[in-house]
Amino acid sequence: MKKVGMALAALWFAWGLLRQPESASAAAGEGLLLCAQTVIPSLFPFFVVVSLLIQMGAAARLQRLFAPFMGPLFGLRGVCAAPLIAGLVGGYPSGARAAAELFEQGALTREEAERCLAFVNNCGPAFILSYVGAGVLHSSRAGVYLYLIHALAAFLTGMLLRGRGGERGRLPLPPSGGERPKSLAQMFTGAVTGSFSAVLQICAFVVLFRTAAALLPGQLPAAALGAVEMVSGIAVLPAGPEGFIAAAGILGWGGLSVHCQTMAVLGTLRARRHWLGKGLQCLISVALAALAVKAGLVV
Repeated sequence: MKKVGMALAALWFAWGLLRQPESASAAAGEGLLLCAQTVIPSLFPFFVVVSLLIQMGAAARLQRLFAPFMGPLFGLRGVCAAPLIAGLVGGYPSGARAAAELFEQGALTREEAERCLAFVNNCGPAFILSYVGAGVLHSSRAGVYLYLIHALAAFLTGMLLRGRGGERGRLPLPPSGGERPKSLAQMFTGAVTGSFSAVLQICAFVVLFRTAAALLPGQLPAAALGAVEMVSGIAVLPAGPEGFIAAAGILGWGGLSVHCQTMAVLGTLRARRHWLGKGLQCLISVALAALAVKAGLVV
């Protein structure tokens, strides 16, 4: 069934490209511009810094610092705070990439890394505050509340999907293989090349889904459009309470484009918990946004 669905989607996309070549070309250009102006400048330096810190052993320090917080709330060791912080600061898909890299470095077990995927992959504050709040909803206050709702929904998702215990002891040993420790130069060059490769993959999905969104029927509601491509769906939201609630849901879900970007950086990790977590976070975000509107916090 998956292959049939993929084949039908490919045929629809090919037909759309033939039927609306001008729209597709313009959307692809917008996607490339978005990558050049936003995605690469914001994600590439952040990926390099996070990758370098992980290789230099920052995970061990976070283990001691965040163990009292991560254990009781999420049933995870303190080292799992690194992907959570990366996601809340760097935006999609920084949290997922940090979890995958910690797993590759041997600092997380597979179980821990996949449990992290349920709640650490989030939208960054810069996009929510500037683009969604001030730009689309014309309210900086709405942007602040949207980010708080987004972060709280991520925390609640992690708590609801909490494991039974959580391995809170020492860090697992790195994979054995007789490899010599990397020099600082090797760490740095590896962080740069690996981060650039990851950002290129992300940009490919941004352009592809931006083009696909432009080929969808124009009468689609913003929520449906956002379910496919987050930025396109948010761009057509109305200002006011309805737009605020819809924005919370779209940001919590992320869109198929974000999910594909995430899977591109996961390596051998399975994405099942990521899908479950984003679905739950979307529902929680909508509920919290509706409560905020009812309480008169956002007008």
